[in-house]
Amino acid sequence: MGIYSHRCQLRKAAKDELADLLNDATRAIIIHYSCESFYDRPDGASPRITSIAVRNLASGQTSSFSIHQIAERQNVPRDEIETKYNALEKTMLEEFYSYVEARKDYRWVHWCMRNVNYGFAAIAHRCKVLGGTPVDIPESRLYDLARILIDLFGPGYVGHPRLTQLMEVNSISNLDFLTGADEADAFVKKQYVRLHQSTLRKVDVMSNIIGRLAAGTLKTQARKREIYGSWIGYCTEIVRDHPATVIITLLASIASIVGLLLYFFPRKG
Repeated sequence: MGIYSHRCQLRKAAKDELADLLNDATRAIIIHYSCESFYDRPDGASPRITSIAVRNLASGQTSSFSIHQIAERQNVPRDEIETKYNALEKTMLEEFYSYVEARKDYRWVHWCMRNVNYGFAAIAHRCKVLGGTPVDIPESRLYDLARILIDLFGPGYVGHPRLTQLMEVNSISNLDFLTGADEADAFVKKQYVRLHQSTLRKVDVMSNIIGRLAAGTLKTQARKREIYGSWIGYCTEIVRDHPATVIITLLASIASIVGLLLYFFPRKG
C-alpha cells in the first residue's frame, strides 16, 4: 500500500497542476530555448542563449526572440553577426524580459528548465553577465511538463530521450525538430533559421502533448502497475473517477440528508 499511496499522491499533484494550466489556459505560456553547447568550454563561460520561443496555451499565439532576428532588424550583415554576439544577445534577452514583465501573473510551462545549466536561472544569469536586469519568475509559477508526465505515468513511461521518444510513440511529426546537441551545432555553423525553427517546433510539440493529456489520448509505454503503483490503486482510481461513482455518491448524500430530515422531523400520523 505504501507504493500505491506514493503514486496516488504524485498523480493527484500532477493532475492538479495540469488542471491549473487548463482552467486558465489564456494565462499559461509554453516556453523553450536553445543555447550553445554546455561542453567543451575551456574558458568556463556560460553558454550563450541563442533563441527563445513562447506560445500561449489557449490561443497558440507564438512569439520568439533570437539573435538572428535582432541582427536582421539592426541591419547587421550576416558575416558580422558573430562579432556582435554579446550586444545582440543582450538586446534579445531584454526584449524577452519585457515580455515576461507584462505577464508576471502567468504560468510558465517548460521541459526540464530546472537549473543554472539549463533553465530560467541560466537565462537570468546570461542577462546579468551581459549587464541586463532579468525579471524574476516565482518558482510557484513554473510547471515542468517533463516532471508532470513522470508523476502521472512513472519514470518508465517512455524511453530516453523522453521527448523525442514520446513524439515517436504518438506519431507527432519531428519536422524542424533538432536535439539540444544539434541546436548547439547549428549555432556554431551559423544556421540561424534552422535553429530558430527548431525552437519554435518544440513549443508546438509541448502544446500538442498537453492537448492529448487533456483529451486523455496521450499514448505511453507505461504499464498499469507503473502508473498506479498496484492493481488496487488502478481499480481505486478508475472507480473514484468514473461518472457513475459521482452519481452514486450524490444520491447517497441526498439519501443521507433526507434520512436526517425524517429523523429530526418525523411525519405525523
